[in-house]
Amino acid sequence: MKYVTLSDIAQKTGYSINTVSHALHDKPDISPKTKALIIEAANQMGYIPNASASFLRSGKSKCVAIIVGDISNPHFSIMIKEMEGRLREQGYTALILNTDENEELEHSAIASAIGRGVDGIIICPVQTSAKNMDFLTKCRLPYVLFGRYFKNFTSNYVVCDDINGGFVAAEHLVRLGHKKLLFVNVPEYISSSFDRLQGIRRALMYPDARDVNLETEEITLTNNERQVTEILEKHKDCTGIICFSDLIAMQVCHYLKQTGRRVPEDASVIGFDNIVSKFCFPLMLTSVTSSKTRMSIQAVDILMEAINNPEFKSQVVLPTRLVEHESTMRTG
Repeated sequence: MKYVTLSDIAQKTGYSINTVSHALHDKPDISPKTKALIIEAANQMGYIPNASASFLRSGKSKCVAIIVGDISNPHFSIMIKEMEGRLREQGYTALILNTDENEELEHSAIASAIGRGVDGIIICPVQTSAKNMDFLTKCRLPYVLFGRYFKNFTSNYVVCDDINGGFVAAEHLVRLGHKKLLFVNVPEYISSSFDRLQGIRRALMYPDARDVNLETEEITLTNNERQVTEILEKHKDCTGIICFSDLIAMQVCHYLKQTGRRVPEDASVIGFDNIVSKFCFPLMLTSVTSSKTRMSIQAVDILMEAINNPEFKSQVVLPTRLVEHESTMRTG
């Protein structure tokens, strides 16, 4: 395929290559009439600006990498779309990379993004260790964490108040009369996992929850269907189930249905992320939510500031609340 060049446009319009270049870059030394003529010719010919040449001139690629653990998770899909839209408003394009919650793949994604000359990275980190954050920091590339954070790093981040999220989820089930609760969690090295569990435990310290029993089980973030099945078989007596994510909660609801247990009549289920705010499902989950739009926009805006000012620091914690739908009800 032959790409249209400035020389091709110059030959078609009769102007010099320098005039064509200035017109396409909206330079003030070219008259509006000439600009319009050259731009119209460029569009008709299918001209595509050379991003590499622009990078060499400005030192900026106008591209940002968004790195997530599981792009198939609707929670991430929603946020990537919001981020991509915000980046587009700022004149940037997005490079989307998936890690499958694997530290080695995350390192490869970071290295790949840097190799492609991105101006910055927005990342939901794997968190099995901080090695990749050390690597990213040493590369001196602006980055923002979203959804998760490291307590011992001064990284820019946007997260939600997961402690309150766990608290309101447990409080809701206690208020509905549930005495045996199950928290289907993921490994506690993930900051949101640890904080949500702390919030649940805090809610059960109140006098009206003294007779409530809490069981906790950990599963992997991906390929966990068999683990979910084994946990629910083990905890058949639990009537209130809190899940780390809406995706896990959907798996729980599916299994309960397969074994003849009704949601919410036999078991109330709560998720996190409130993906039903953007999608309609056969069962509308009660879920803990924080504004995905606000988190996405703030992550992009913080990165833009960090790109322009390497000393800029911002750590944002967004409020959480429970959105009650049809997967919970009073027990008994």
